[in-house]
Amino acid sequence: MRLLPETRTTPDETRAALPGDDLVPDAAVVMDRAFTLAARPETVWPWFAQLGKQRGGWYFPRSVERFIPPSRRAARAVDGRWQGLRVGDQVPDYGGPHETFTVAAIDPPTSLVYSSKRRGADVSWSINLRPLPPGGTRVQLRLRMGPVKQRWLVESVGGLFDLLTIAGLAAGLRERLP
Repeated sequence: MRLLPETRTTPDETRAALPGDDLVPDAAVVMDRAFTLAARPETVWPWFAQLGKQRGGWYFPRSVERFIPPSRRAARAVDGRWQGLRVGDQVPDYGGPHETFTVAAIDPPTSLVYSSKRRGADVSWSINLRPLPPGGTRVQLRLRMGPVKQRWLVESVGGLFDLLTIAGLAAGLRERLP
């Protein structure tokens, strides 16, 4: 039994330019993750549109969410009140009580780009949905940061945290999608 869903990108995905790459052009750290879902981008998109703290949450699977207080668990359905994201909107983030992501670009149902500033580093987070025949979606996520003071720490500890949260997201979305 695999504990973590596959989150590796292909070499072509890693090399590909993505929306938002220009927001942190000289990134010291780049983290690419990807996974496949058995639903079309139009079905997957609303889940990403509502992602975030004080919104739809972060979609962990039930096996993980049972350890989270019920009031902090993620949505199990798409909610219309979180579907109207626009450039400039701020979405609260789990990185701290005052941390936010700002919508930098949005092109439903294919890409959503967030930007943020964390401890002196510029951050971009690009979420991209690509259709796969016969009705699936390849989800590619890219986090770019720079400058960073302790690159090794961000790449090792931050990379492990990123891997675990994206693997949890993939597993949680697979449970929620029809």
